[in-house]
Amino acid sequence: MNLPNKLTMLRIIMTIIIIVILLFPFSAMGIEMPKIFVNESIVIDIRYIIAGILFIAASLTDFIDGIIARKYNLITDFGKMMDAIADKILVNSVLIILSAQGFIHPIIPVIIILRDTIVDSIKMVAGSKGKVIAAIKSGKFKTASLMIGIVLTLFYDMPFELWNIHVSDFMLIIACALSIISGVQYFTMNKKLIFGDGGI
Repeated sequence: MNLPNKLTMLRIIMTIIIIVILLFPFSAMGIEMPKIFVNESIVIDIRYIIAGILFIAASLTDFIDGIIARKYNLITDFGKMMDAIADKILVNSVLIILSAQGFIHPIIPVIIILRDTIVDSIKMVAGSKGKVIAAIKSGKFKTASLMIGIVLTLFYDMPFELWNIHVSDFMLIIACALSIISGVQYFTMNKKLIFGDGGI
């Protein structure tokens, strides 16, 4: 269990904590979580701020463990597998919870999860044939837009909400559009690999 793998496991633990914070029925247990009153129309539940901070920290571990693994040649099959799992658990869990609690439209997690499932399946087929599919720019921009959108949503889109500007919604829409675009690109670029040299 090298350092990058420990960071990956830490990310999974932090994800579980985020899920508990967002889903635990504090009110039903007689626990009143503090709220922040920005003005008469904006009331911020502190749970989402805490979850947002943890989400940023967990996302940073993903960035850091990759750098350490590549720099010190600590890349392992276990690390690659768990890193992918940790990423999906973190992002998809938060997206589903935010959708269930009415913060975002349900179509957003549907598109993101469907796209990731298709792309991961393509990568799995490529891996079984000894090929490695590199990340493409549209996929990287999708990830960046998605992470920014999630963080802003957890932070109640502050400070933009003060001017009634919905930046979080915009970033999530961009992420969905890039998800579709990058998904199509992955499929098109690897169609021969999937169906054979004859294509479909």
